[in-house]
Amino acid sequence: MDKPSVDAYYPQNGRVILHVDMNAFYCSVHEAEEPEKYRGMPTAVAGSMELRKGIIVTCSYAARKRGISTGMLVTRALKLCPELIVIKPDFDLYRKYSKAFMRIAYSYTPLMQATSIDECYLDITGSKQFGTPQHIAEEIQRRIYEELGLPCSIGIAPNKLLAKMGSDMKKPNGISVLRIRDVPNVLWNKPCGELFGIGGKTAEKLRKIGIHTIGQLARTDEEALIRVFGVVGAWMKQAANGIDHSPVVEDREQSKSVGHTTTLPHDISAKEDVNRVLLNLSDQVARRLRRKELVAGGVQITIRTPDMKTITRARVLPAPTENAEDIYEAARKLYAEHWSWDKPVRLLGVTLQHLVPKEESAIQLDLFSYEKQPKKENLTKIMDELRNKFGENAVVTAGMLGDDPSALLRNHRVRGTSLQMDFADKRDEDLP
Repeated sequence: MDKPSVDAYYPQNGRVILHVDMNAFYCSVHEAEEPEKYRGMPTAVAGSMELRKGIIVTCSYAARKRGISTGMLVTRALKLCPELIVIKPDFDLYRKYSKAFMRIAYSYTPLMQATSIDECYLDITGSKQFGTPQHIAEEIQRRIYEELGLPCSIGIAPNKLLAKMGSDMKKPNGISVLRIRDVPNVLWNKPCGELFGIGGKTAEKLRKIGIHTIGQLARTDEEALIRVFGVVGAWMKQAANGIDHSPVVEDREQSKSVGHTTTLPHDISAKEDVNRVLLNLSDQVARRLRRKELVAGGVQITIRTPDMKTITRARVLPAPTENAEDIYEAARKLYAEHWSWDKPVRLLGVTLQHLVPKEESAIQLDLFSYEKQPKKENLTKIMDELRNKFGENAVVTAGMLGDDPSALLRNHRVRGTSLQMDFADKRDEDLP
């Protein structure tokens, strides 16, 4: 019997989506960089400079076999596995490898959507010139491993939801095909919490009304779900039946926000500590804003308490700005207005909103500002050039200095990726 042509593997009216998910990404990157040191060894990346007090961010599959898991305290992990190799994070290195694997994926379709530093969706409906979906997935997986030394899992499906679920089915280094007709046999016996998009709290709420499995959710009356969960109820029923119409967004729109958060090693409440963290955050978001040649019309702060409650507060600025001083002043006032100095915080964030290209913004200046603005912009430009050339610590103010993680935002190797998607923008240059 003749083999079917490549066209037969592509639907006439549907889509073919891949979800590429890097396996134990941070640990795999270190193994690729130093295989003689880390290959096959139980390793973990911990998210604290004081590693023994830190939390496991990710761990190798060799470590997982020893009972190590993400979110575990390093002290507990070392008791379970004394030979565990704990590695300091190097986010600059992770971004480099992220861009490299996404370049490989992007070579098979321009319809690529990066959703985090270690995963992306590909719409390959129009990519039949490269072969069948299975062949494309195998080639992407092989190239990422051969060129970068990294393992990945890939899901092949008619939509993003099932592609994501498929990539989780075989790890590490697996390829899974998941079609809508497969959903009853493959997914319906699993607990609701394993359906992508349903978190622990929602799964618990579903259990309380007698819905324990994805199959039960799929068969529940939609109106009943809407009464309990609102419009999300309709989405949950569709998702449980494997239906998802969301497109792969190939090129991100103009950035809607630029932000940084930092988790503190201990609770803080002292005014000088809070202001130092807000100053460092404001400095770095302003740097990224200027790099993108944007100005911000609003500032939002994020506060997370020791019991993990999160609040956000925002304000519109009197005029669009790219200046760290303006951003810091707004962030500082927001904190003072909406939070009490006797209440401790565990995480702080500064996010810039209402972004517009600088060349299109009409900045209103009074006479005093009008005279000083050119000098201020020229000074900022010189400072940026110095930091681009000699590093982020080349020019800092006394108020930025400290030993909390906000000072580490100037260090690209350790600052993390929270609220950053620069690595996913194919047009961005590498940050200095």
